[in-house]
Formats: sequence, structure tokens, C-alpha cells
Amino acid sequence: YQVAIFYPRLAAYTDVEGWHNKPFLGGGEFTLEFGDYRVAITVPADHIVAATGELQNSDEVLTREQQSRLAQARTADKPVYIITPEEAQERETQATTESQKTKTWRFKADSVRDFAFASSPKFIWDAQGVKSGRDTVMAMSFYPEEATPLWNQYSTHAIVHTIEEYNRYTFAYPYPTALSVNGPVGGMEYPMISFNGPRPEIDEKTGERTYSRRTKYGLISVIIHEVGHNYFPMIVNSDERQWTWMDEGINTFVQFLAEQSWEPNYPSRRGDARNIIDYMASADQVPIMTNSESLWQFGNNAYGKPATALNILRETILGRELFDFAFQQYAQRWKFKRPMPADFFRTMEDASGVDLDWFWRGWFYTTDHVDISLDKIHHFTINTGNKAIERGIEREKKQREPHSITSQRNRQQPTRVDRFPELLDFYNRYDEFTVTGKDRKAFEDMLASLKPEEQKLLQTKTNFYQLEFSNPGGLVMPIILQLRFDNGAEELLRIPAEIWRRNANQVSKVILSDHKLLSVVVDPYWETADVDTYNNHYPRQPFESRLEVFKREKSRNLMREMVESQEEAKQPQAVDAKANKNETSAAETH
Repeated sequence: YQVAIFYPRLAAYTDVEGWHNKPFLGGGEFTLEFGDYRVAITVPADHIVAATGELQNSDEVLTREQQSRLAQARTADKPVYIITPEEAQERETQATTESQKTKTWRFKADSVRDFAFASSPKFIWDAQGVKSGRDTVMAMSFYPEEATPLWNQYSTHAIVHTIEEYNRYTFAYPYPTALSVNGPVGGMEYPMISFNGPRPEIDEKTGERTYSRRTKYGLISVIIHEVGHNYFPMIVNSDERQWTWMDEGINTFVQFLAEQSWEPNYPSRRGDARNIIDYMASADQVPIMTNSESLWQFGNNAYGKPATALNILRETILGRELFDFAFQQYAQRWKFKRPMPADFFRTMEDASGVDLDWFWRGWFYTTDHVDISLDKIHHFTINTGNKAIERGIEREKKQREPHSITSQRNRQQPTRVDRFPELLDFYNRYDEFTVTGKDRKAFEDMLASLKPEEQKLLQTKTNFYQLEFSNPGGLVMPIILQLRFDNGAEELLRIPAEIWRRNANQVSKVILSDHKLLSVVVDPYWETADVDTYNNHYPRQPFESRLEVFKREKSRNLMREMVESQEEAKQPQAVDAKANKNETSAAETH
């Protein structure tokens, strides 16, 4: 049993909006107040109860051995069984519906927004203590035998990891416990307790337990996410009913940070800019600052887009050090208080010292998307004023120009001067780019009139490249350029978003180099959610893909495939019908 939303709640009141009496309709959850809870839960005697808060009567509901294990787990460096799989199996075997015996489990929870609990005779229970500030938090998991071998391997580790990582970016987790409970609810959070669903697959014939890559990482991610909700909005008490992004989006962002520190290249669903591109370019997008009941694509708008926006703000705009300080200030200033969106925006600007109005406006109040296009590149070099050099350059340029199609085809027949050579004169011997003594004297006079630094400037071999950009997406962002030159050198140039301050539609940037520019890539690491990468390249690059002839495969359970392959390898080889009876019998027996 997983039990929540089962008792009357106190309606919240704020100075900003007065009484909050909107019902819970499924998208936006309740706006809640903090309270102190004392709860007694009476259940069949063979049940184990997990709940919000700290167990007050362990001596009445647990054996001495189980109490000892619970104390041991407090200082353990890995999860310790409080209820072992064998004990859970024994409880399940002995359970009867006719049993009239009961036990009452008592819990205490202070300064929490809500209360929930779970109860079952099937629970395996493991736990591990994790330091949080000066206190120790008991990270605990409750799950049936059917959830192994996945839950006993990952659940409590994921809880510990969440607390350690979230503490880094916010504040020390202040509650005594953090629970993850397996059951039919796929993922839901309450103070100190969360319900999470993923389980292994069980082969109906062999009973073999396997799980797909998606299930494994799905479990770790949902536990990080739901336990992370203790910080947002269970402690930083934002109003999810009105501003869903303030808890789902902010929590998904910190979840992304925690996932990426779990292992290299963790397959996070949300947070990385590349994962939100399709939604940013779609007609389904609405502003992040939209009421939860009016959202079209709830997951993308409430979770994915704000998480991506904050990751871009951290990695690309403010930088990690400045962002992390400002974000921590927000969490610490507003824990156990009720922040509004403006409080988040103001705190991030105040603590970082950076004006971010343009960022909040574009990402949170509009449906614009990022599409910065590199339209043109102009190449300039210094004109030396020396006709002996400049006219030679002009001659080479002229020679590179293609002859007209008429001129090319006329070469197949003789011209008049071919038939009458006497028509050739002075201008047939000297072209328009010929340098004369007058030209040389003029250059010498000009040099004599210049200062030494001006003469030096005429000798520079610097290349000037003027890059022209447009903004068809409408959302202004920093321009990130990867430049490659003919000497093999590469340069990463980050131009702040302020380049758009006078014209949000078109800007240009001049780049100087002693070497020839071979290629330019805008947003080379895909960090700004640019929806059209075709116009990010100079020279332009073709899109590469592959034509699918067959239907796409469904999600793989690689573990199950490997087990099946091993089983097939163990099967006996086919026996020739002409083989003698004894050989056939031996093969069958084998």
C-alpha cells in the first residue's frame, strides 16, 4: 500500500496572492503550508511501514536484531539490511488474511508540508547513514523481492548520492530520513519519502531477472528526482500549482547535475541543450511562465525547458563559479519560505552581480528559440598603397574570374586579330595592371609623408574577417565560435549576449588573424539549444543521415538478450535421424 493525499489540508495564505484554494487537478499539485506531524499508523502485525518522519517506537515494532542493524547502518559506508530478503520472504509465507494481530507505528515529522506512508509484509528494508552538515541522515529503501536485483543494488546508493550532490548546490539536508519505496506509483514525492516504480523483468518460463539499460538509469534518475524534491519544493516552498517550473524545472536542473556526477556520459533525459531542440522549434511551445493547467507539453515546458535554461545560464552565460554561488544563495535565502518567480530572478542577479533581464525575458516569457545564423564572411587585408603589389593582386583576382560562356565558345573559331595581326598594338602588349615609374615615384613620396608607425601599418599581413550574423530564432544568446586556421591552430571565441543590445536581429564581428581562416562553427558543443545547425557552419556542411528501410527496433533489454544467447548455446545440437538409439538418448539426457 502507498498512501498519500488522504487527510484535510490547511489552505495556504500568502501576502502576494492571498488564500490559495485551487484544487489539485493532476498537473499542478497543491500549494501547502509547513506543519509538525505526529502520526500513529496501525497495520497488520506482519507489515513494515515506511513514512514521512522519524520512527519513534522502534523498540515496539522491530526486533532487537533489526534495531541493532538500524544502529549499525547509521555509520556504515554501504547499505545494510534492516529487513533481510530471507526475513521478508518468511513474512510473506506466513502472512494470512485472517490474522487479527496489529502493530502501531509512530512517526514524528517537524516543519514538513505533507505526510505520506507505505505499508507491506513484503518489504525488504536497507539503509545507510549519510552526513549532512553536523547531522546524519538515514537513507533507506523499501522494496519487495520482485524488485531485486535492481533495487538492492541502486536505490539507497541513489538516495545517498542525491543528498551529497544537492547539498553541494543548496544547503545541508535538514530532515532525519530520506526514503525510496518501490510500488505501482512510477515516481511521486512527499517530504522524506518518495514512491518509485521501475523493476526488473521476470521471464515467465525461467524466472530469470533482467533489466534494460533504460530501466536501470530510469530507476536511478527517478530516485534522484523524487528525493531531490525534498529541496524543491518541500523546503524551498514554491507554489507548484501556479509556477510548476519553480519546483519541477529547478529540481530537474539539479537532478541533471547529480546524474552527470554519477558516471561519465550518464544518459540524462533532460538538462542538456541538445535534448530540448525539437520542442523549442515546435508550435506546441508556450512560455515557461504559464499556469500548470494551461501547459500543452507538460514535461517539456515544466521540466525540460527550465532545466535546460538554467544549465545554459550556468555553463555558457555566468560560468560555474558565479552561477553556483548565486544559486546557493537563492536556496539558502528561501528555505522554509515561499519564493515567487521574481524572488528567484532577483536573487540570481543580486548574488551574481549580473543583469540577466534579457535572459529571463527570452527564456521564461516568450516562445522564441535559439537560431543564430552565420550569414556571410568578408575577408579584408591592408591595402599597401604600393601599385607594384596592389596591381599584381588585382591581376591575379582578374585571372581567377571565369571567362564568359560566350568567350569560351568563341575560342573555337579564329578572331579578326588572329587573321590580321597588324591590328595588335601597345594595349595588347601592356595590360591595365602594368606598373609605371610614375606609380613607383608616387608610392615613395607617400611613404616619406608617413610617420614610422603608419609605415609599419602598411606592411602588416593581418587578415581582417567580418562575420555577419542574423537571429531568425528571436532568442538572443552569446555567440560561441570555433575558428580553424590554415596553420592548424584552433580558437574558441565566446562573444557575450550583449553584442545584440543595439540590434537583436543582425550583428557583425571583426576577427583579426595573421593566418587564413579556413572554417567557422557556431555553437560547436551544442550548448545553446540552437535549432538549426545548418546555418552554423562556414563553409556550409551537408546534413548526414541514413535511410531506414525497416521499422525501428523497440527498446533493447541487452541483459535478457545475453541470457537468452547463453541459454541457446547450452542447448544440444540436432541429432541425425540415422544415429543409433543410444546416441539419441544420450543427447536428450544431456
